[in-house]
Amino acid sequence: MADIDHPIIELRRVSKAFGRQKVLDDLDLKVQRGKTTVIIGRSGTGKSVLLRHIVGLLRPDRGEVYFDGQRIDNLSERALVPIRRRISCVFQLNALFDSMSVLENVAFPMTENRSGPMDRRKINDLAHKCLEIVGLSGFGHKRPGELSGGEKKRVAIARAIALDPPPDVILYDEPTAGLDPQRSDAINKLIRQMQNQFNVTGVVVTHDMKCTAEVGDRVLMLWNGKFIADGTPDEILQAKDPHVRRFVLGQAEPADLVTFTA
Repeated sequence: MADIDHPIIELRRVSKAFGRQKVLDDLDLKVQRGKTTVIIGRSGTGKSVLLRHIVGLLRPDRGEVYFDGQRIDNLSERALVPIRRRISCVFQLNALFDSMSVLENVAFPMTENRSGPMDRRKINDLAHKCLEIVGLSGFGHKRPGELSGGEKKRVAIARAIALDPPPDVILYDEPTAGLDPQRSDAINKLIRQMQNQFNVTGVVVTHDMKCTAEVGDRVLMLWNGKFIADGTPDEILQAKDPHVRRFVLGQAEPADLVTFTA
């Protein structure tokens, strides 16, 4: 892959445990610039934990995390600020402020994270533009409680790109969770639009195989703290590993099946 020797994100032998539960086990990962990398796996396998390491919300027990060639897992919170300005997150539950309008929600990161002078009019103009990009022009006055699940997700994506300049990376945590198939399809197309329009690097964690196939340039499957598959969506769909096959086909693991006896 092009630029794989100069990844924008790199994890080197990262391990993380909570108590006696090892979530990440000596994990290596290189994320290519301008592409969308999808991490699949069962619920509770550590996909979201991996995302939190990328943005510095969690520190590894062992190993190193790099962003654009700079090691970040050993930085102070203050030193992480300029790194986090280059990374946006779309959370599973959207994390919108109910007390704010949609426009205020989108403008929030610009208001909080501006490193230089940026007047209110410019912030509002950019927030309106971001809403227009995600197909929500005219929704700025509404409150999150007035929106559908798909509309809330689009507001979260508008907020993720509402930086000047736009972010280098967007982390998507289960972006289609709880959405019907049509709204999920709209979100998948929006993720691709962010990549194509802004050359944003995407990292998506999901257990939605349709989302995986539509947005992923590269797909990895996390199992017991390690990656057990790595390839294009088509290669993952054809994988022979039994855990990968069962996940792709939506089949239960034998250990999850309960046998009833008379």
